[in-house]
Amino acid sequence: MSDSPPTSRLGNLRSGVRFLGRALGSRYNPLLAQVVVTRRCNLACGYCNEYDDFSPPVPTKDLLARVDHLAALKTASITFTGGEPLLHPELDKLIRAARDHRMIVTIITNGFRLTRGWIDRFNAAGLQGMQVSIDNIEPDEVSMKSLTSVKGKLALLAAHARFKVNVNSVLGISDERTKDVITVAETAAHYGLQHSVGVLHDHTGTLKPLSAKQMDAYDQVTKISPSVVHGLNYRLFQGNLMHGRTNDWKCRAGARYLYVAEDGKVHWCSQQRGYPGIPLLEYTPDDIRREFHTAKSCSPTCTLSCVHQMSMFDRYRGAQTRPDPTAAAVAEE
Repeated sequence: MSDSPPTSRLGNLRSGVRFLGRALGSRYNPLLAQVVVTRRCNLACGYCNEYDDFSPPVPTKDLLARVDHLAALKTASITFTGGEPLLHPELDKLIRAARDHRMIVTIITNGFRLTRGWIDRFNAAGLQGMQVSIDNIEPDEVSMKSLTSVKGKLALLAAHARFKVNVNSVLGISDERTKDVITVAETAAHYGLQHSVGVLHDHTGTLKPLSAKQMDAYDQVTKISPSVVHGLNYRLFQGNLMHGRTNDWKCRAGARYLYVAEDGKVHWCSQQRGYPGIPLLEYTPDDIRREFHTAKSCSPTCTLSCVHQMSMFDRYRGAQTRPDPTAAAVAEE
């Protein structure tokens, strides 16, 4: 039985309690699955490697089967992503299915195709969170996710969304655009929306160093929007990386965090596609247990906040005694 109303404060509190129960009460169930609903995106940002311009939406029946299997694995939360998830015509149906399984449900979007109609459909389906990605004021060849293009969408969200909205910006794209992130944070605050900032990573998910100007912008942005997310990310990994230090942590990708690509296969994350490469519908608790105890050689410089956040509950439990099989493959080459 799903929470009613689907986005009520009490319903969200119950969801949070269930999430913590699964985080603290067990080691071998996913806390977050990011599910690609279409590889296609309506934009072509130069720094992104998670899209194409031709793929059709994944069939709804296939995605519903994936949602059901994630529920069977006792997954606590799910994020629908892309590409651009608003290019999937039945996205709200997927959200409702996941909410019926009592999972926390969010989406990540560039916001370009957002309408009042979509917002109403998301409200009715029980969406609990939306991340809108905005990197600059005017689009350029590096990032087309610009404030001028979606400012009106933020106003729509502020007026009508019954789910939480977070505006996320990426630092490290260029010094010239650094000040834009400050303006984006100020605009989000103007509309009463949360803001978070990520640091740019390369194609492997590792850090691209920040300049002094970018470091200063990071400090300003976190003061404009002093959210829990900012503080958590800084303490978990951003603080060390931004100052040239690596992080010593246990990455639980493939276990606590699953990245499910458009073909339905499970990968460690969006930047480490290829392993384990097992179809989600064949993914079992044994696979979760194996990956929970597998070390990841890419982890010291990883910038992926979702993986850090989902791994933090097992920081001091469950030694990773299994060596990184992808590192061995690279060494053989």
